[in-house]
Amino acid sequence: MRIATWNVNSVLARRPRLVDWLEQAAPDVVCLQETKVGPDDFPADAVTPLGYQVAQLGQGRWNGVAVLSRVGLADVAPGLPGDPGSPDAGTAEARTLAATCGPVRVRSVYVPNGRTPTDPQYAYKLRWLDALRAAVADDAAGERPFAVMGDYNVAPTDADVWDPAVFVDSTHVTPAERAALAALRDTGLTDVVPRIAKGPHPFTYWDYRAGAFHKGMGMRIDLVYANPALARAVTDAWVDREARKGHLPSDHAPVIVDLSL
Repeated sequence: MRIATWNVNSVLARRPRLVDWLEQAAPDVVCLQETKVGPDDFPADAVTPLGYQVAQLGQGRWNGVAVLSRVGLADVAPGLPGDPGSPDAGTAEARTLAATCGPVRVRSVYVPNGRTPTDPQYAYKLRWLDALRAAVADDAAGERPFAVMGDYNVAPTDADVWDPAVFVDSTHVTPAERAALAALRDTGLTDVVPRIAKGPHPFTYWDYRAGAFHKGMGMRIDLVYANPALARAVTDAWVDREARKGHLPSDHAPVIVDLSL
């Protein structure tokens, strides 16, 4: 079985690339983030001919998550219990959705960016991660294979950014953010990609500007956190850098995990 996560940075802008990638990579389950479409506007007609069912939580021009599955789609749970609500919107945003897909349960997450450590969005980010920790605790401790996959907007270690000095006093690398990730892992989750991915820097995000991708100026912020039942089944994991190349790519690359279940 193959599962994957990808921040597509607008599913409409990336529609042809998404279809091509689904045909080539052939994942059974895909968690998408930053779909940027409304509640009824996901282009399901583009993926259903490939055998995928779609569950999505949309918000229009911002945010948005989805789960695509060709092995069944059940027990869909949109949103985050205990969501602290965005200080900008004054309400919960479209940032997470969970679903059971055949033998596995997945949760697609798009963690708030945080902007700067002094911005109210930063405190919101930490509260949101704490709510996520509470929401996944039961699945993390359960016997059913489970993964929390998506754009965490946090680089777990200094090895996960191209130059730690560049990120001093910035979000994505602060001790508080990394502590929030550690607390999430403490529910029983494992960061499966570093355990098996090839190469020293499996970055997943590169800014569009200044030729960052070609210069290797990346970050690893798209993560697959798995409970023991899923982590034991991992046979391979990698970042699909090819999907970041070419015409009109997302600024993120997909992360793919193969399982033996």
